[in-house]
Amino acid sequence: METVRRGLAPALVGRMIKRARTKRPDLRFPFPPRFAARLTGRRVDTLERRAKYILAHLDDGHVWITHLGMTGRWSILGQKQQPGDFYYAEPPNPAHTHVIIETEEGARLEFNDPRRFGYMDLIPEAELETHAFFKGLGPEPLGNEFHEPYLKRVLAGKKTSIKAALLDQRVVAGLGNIYVVEALHRAGIAPTLAAGRISARRLDKLYHAIRAVLEEAIEAGGSTLSDYAAVDGAQGGFQHRFRVYDREGEACSTKDCGGTIKRAVHGGRSTFWCPRCQR
Repeated sequence: METVRRGLAPALVGRMIKRARTKRPDLRFPFPPRFAARLTGRRVDTLERRAKYILAHLDDGHVWITHLGMTGRWSILGQKQQPGDFYYAEPPNPAHTHVIIETEEGARLEFNDPRRFGYMDLIPEAELETHAFFKGLGPEPLGNEFHEPYLKRVLAGKKTSIKAALLDQRVVAGLGNIYVVEALHRAGIAPTLAAGRISARRLDKLYHAIRAVLEEAIEAGGSTLSDYAAVDGAQGGFQHRFRVYDREGEACSTKDCGGTIKRAVHGGRSTFWCPRCQR
């Protein structure tokens, strides 16, 4: 989501929306009343990300919220370059384009979502922190409020597994399954270990591993497994750097480890780890 936000920013921030259109009444949820009309004529002052949401702050005091769901993607027509390590995806099927945004500067943005699990909303900025989407969210993993003392405090006494704890949006916002798996491997921590039993020294290592994995993933444009693509149609490149995710049966990449990557399903999500070096 951070990669998508960064890709959208040059086309939206400081730009006036000349025309907004919706091609159906809903995505996962119905669009808010007069959604397209309320976006038309508005300027995007800032573009932020909170957890897995993109927040466009408008000049009338409202915030346009986008969640991509499982298969949603924004495209900027005509854009060819995007920072990071990419290979190019097939263009989206226009039959699944549901929202079109045109700016006064001539940019055309399209939201495409084959399964329609994404959704959008338009709310007053004053209601943002208390909105159901955001109330109770933990700090951003790359933000200043996420640090070693916070991680130690929030995990203290937790009997749930460390993987489940890190995926809990109340603990840390927007940290996805892939990046939790990769960070735990780098930190040498078994995903099933009780969060409250991890020593301060190992939590320090985990904290730095989380930030390193996310920074590398953003640089590479995210991770493409099926439908994700950046705004120019490019797929992320971080999947080529996975050390454990989707590598079941392969040798562990940790130096001198000699272990083999295992896979299990925890909470409906795939977990990959090395039993030898993750304890």
